[in-house]
Amino acid sequence: MSSDLEQYVSQLLEEGRMAARSLAVVSRAQKDAALRAAADLLMREVASLQAVNAEDCREAESAGLSRAMVDRLRLTGKRIGEMAEGLRNVAMLPDPVGEIIAGWVRPNGLRIEKVRVPIGVIAVIYEARPNVTADAAALCLKSGNAVILRGGKEALRSNVAIHRLLVQGLRQAGLDERCIQLIDTPDRAVIDLLAQAEGKLDLIIPRGGEGLIRAVMARARVPVIKHYKGVCHTYVDAEVDLDLALKVCMNAKVQRPAVCNAMETLLVHEKVAPAFLPQIAALLRQANCQLRGCPRTRAILGEETVKAATEEDWYTEYNDLILNIRVVASLDEAVAHIAKYGSAHSDAICTTNLRSAEEFCRRVDSSAVFVNTSTRFNDGGEFGFGAEIGISTDKLHARGPMALPELTTYKYIVRGDGQVRA
Repeated sequence: MSSDLEQYVSQLLEEGRMAARSLAVVSRAQKDAALRAAADLLMREVASLQAVNAEDCREAESAGLSRAMVDRLRLTGKRIGEMAEGLRNVAMLPDPVGEIIAGWVRPNGLRIEKVRVPIGVIAVIYEARPNVTADAAALCLKSGNAVILRGGKEALRSNVAIHRLLVQGLRQAGLDERCIQLIDTPDRAVIDLLAQAEGKLDLIIPRGGEGLIRAVMARARVPVIKHYKGVCHTYVDAEVDLDLALKVCMNAKVQRPAVCNAMETLLVHEKVAPAFLPQIAALLRQANCQLRGCPRTRAILGEETVKAATEEDWYTEYNDLILNIRVVASLDEAVAHIAKYGSAHSDAICTTNLRSAEEFCRRVDSSAVFVNTSTRFNDGGEFGFGAEIGISTDKLHARGPMALPELTTYKYIVRGDGQVRA
């Protein structure tokens, strides 16, 4: 590892620390002004952003990246518009910094308040999705944190272009430009340096494939919030509206298969499997989705059209148009399957039985559980958070879509009138 690289990362961390100190006391009005300015700039620069992104996509395709990865990388006009809208939505949200979470008075007259404060300096490490650059920057800025962004090399041109506009927004609002820093080298040794920056970096949030997250965890000496993968399930119960289930399952799998909240395994109760499976299979095949199934699924749909699912398949996050299907005898069996093979990310039930719905919600231990709707809704924007910095499957310090409150910690402020402890 070169001394130049070490010095580069050290300077980023030091400047991030200085920016965090100033940002912690900045008014909401200034932060919101920076976000709105950046949103306007993104919309003004749609054509140039797409031109730069097209270079990244061409290079990614030449390098043999998967279809799913290239899809994550691509910036359409719609996705750029969604980035800008995400910035504006975050600007409209209440500022969490300074919120009094709780307050009370002790018998001796001490007045104690538990108050939200920024975490400090956060590094976000991500792969092919350049929209993360805007989402992560917006949430960190609004929550009073300085952020160091490290995107994947496949999106470097796109990330640099988006970062330039975010910094212009900071400048227009009179904020420290070091509040949002971007690592502009593809050298992977940077990740090791960030992971080991104990005392200089307060938190790392890796967003990407399981390999990236495990690599960060293996080296980390600073706190990490993570999810390893999204092996998401939808269970179609014995009592169900089949039309509703068809709509929900199709959305969960094919609306955008390359993302972590897309369905990877469909579980179907044996009572409705003969009626439901041929209908859903026909729709999935129209969407060019490959099917892998258990013996009972293959018996219903035909062994020549459904590949036998292996034990490894049930654990797999495909991020592609591939779906596992299993016929189960009961809700108990569906829950047991999810407990064994799932990743505690997003799981759903389609049912008209209220008791079954409540039982599923109570027993499935995932970051988000859905009833009669798609797992694709496990998303900060869809939850009304404006945007998200990631979906955590940890239980500490945050779980599910991470937005503004999850990017703060707290401190206690204690006020007295000269009390001393006996």
